[in-house]
Amino acid sequence: MKPLTALPPRTALATPALATTALLLAALTTVLALTVLYGSYFSDPVGLFGWYAVCWALFAVALLALRRVPPRRAAWLIAAGAVAVTVTGLLGPPRTSTDAYRYAWDGRVQSAGLSPYDHPPQDPALVRLRDPWLFPTGAACQGPDLARIPATDGVRHCTRINRPAVHTIYPPVAQAYFLAVDRLSPADARHKPLQSGAALLSLGVTGLLLVILRRRGEDLRKAAYWAWCPAVPLEVVNNAHVDVLGVLLAVAGLGLVASRALPRRAAGGVLIGAAIATKLMPAVVLPGALSGVRRVRDAAAVLLPAAAFTLLSYVPYVLLSHGSVFGYLGGYVDEEGYDDPSSGSRYSLLRLVLPDTWAFPVLLVIIAAVSLYVMWRGNPRRPWSGALLVTGWSFLLLTPGYSWYALLLIALVALDGRWEWLGIPLAGAAVYVLAPALHFHPALSNIAYGAAAVLVLVMSRVRRGAAAKTV
Repeated sequence: MKPLTALPPRTALATPALATTALLLAALTTVLALTVLYGSYFSDPVGLFGWYAVCWALFAVALLALRRVPPRRAAWLIAAGAVAVTVTGLLGPPRTSTDAYRYAWDGRVQSAGLSPYDHPPQDPALVRLRDPWLFPTGAACQGPDLARIPATDGVRHCTRINRPAVHTIYPPVAQAYFLAVDRLSPADARHKPLQSGAALLSLGVTGLLLVILRRRGEDLRKAAYWAWCPAVPLEVVNNAHVDVLGVLLAVAGLGLVASRALPRRAAGGVLIGAAIATKLMPAVVLPGALSGVRRVRDAAAVLLPAAAFTLLSYVPYVLLSHGSVFGYLGGYVDEEGYDDPSSGSRYSLLRLVLPDTWAFPVLLVIIAAVSLYVMWRGNPRRPWSGALLVTGWSFLLLTPGYSWYALLLIALVALDGRWEWLGIPLAGAAVYVLAPALHFHPALSNIAYGAAAVLVLVMSRVRRGAAAKTV
């Protein structure tokens, strides 16, 4: 009878897992590069989403392979993969969004000493600031991503900036970022500085996640949920969405709020306020930041600095501007249908079972209930867990049509580890890319977000069952 062979050492077992994960990362990076170079969603949105789907499938398989890599050896692999994945977003100009062009314009206007809130891009008073790459003329005014602007010289004028007839909506911290990028950009750099800045911020989020997880003794492999996610190179880097700055500030803020020391919690409140003053969306993490808070002073230590920073950040622009510093924000809310549940695909899951007029009030009640649950039952040492719960259900009930809104949720998943919530950013990508081509927004939203909701509910039940068996 042959003797039993000894089990191979862990380092030997880890080597094939490392190689497999590295190969999958290489495949993911290659497909992401091809996706960025494929073209815009104006030409072939269905084909483009096919590339998105392949990217997400490779991402999922790479995460499964990473589970076999020992946590101690995973950090360098996560960081290297983050760099490789991030760089793919720099391979071409923005493909599926024109928001970066508004950022560039707002920065240029501020460099000229003007308030970005005072003039819409097509205002004739700012003709002297128009760069040819942002404001093409004549034969160059072709393509579905260009907007016509009025002119009196008989030549056709257009712009890459969306909604050129309205004022900007971006809050002051975002505006300060646009100004900094403009001041640091070489001449004729076009969109590249904004993409490069977004890439650096994205890598900063990865680094911050690794630091927080390491300090808390948690599994570093969770950082890959952000570092390797296809939404990061596609929405953060290629489309250069400023949301990533809000994500970085919110993650840093939650990391500080997790401390019991009041000064650190107050500093976390300041950073959360800065995140809110970047894109408003990070306000949804506030209930999570108050997880398990029982004393007024502990709540005030977070809320007061957050509110103070948000309000004070507007002061310079209030002094500089002649009009409202909220710009087109109210018009944007109207345009997107948030005040009219019967339009578009907003609140689509709620509208499946409720009258349209009930959707918004019921949403407020549910989110208030989830927030109260988080604040009462949440773990103060893990504020991101409560923030993920509030943010995730907000998205499932709001069913937004813009995929980059979910970037904050991806970072919260990386802190918390509940991967099932990643179905929401994938649903958002499906709705955003496919809806213009398939012309059935509510149905598409119901299918995409409905599948994401089912995944969350099923996995929540599985987790509760597993937890009950370990008691």
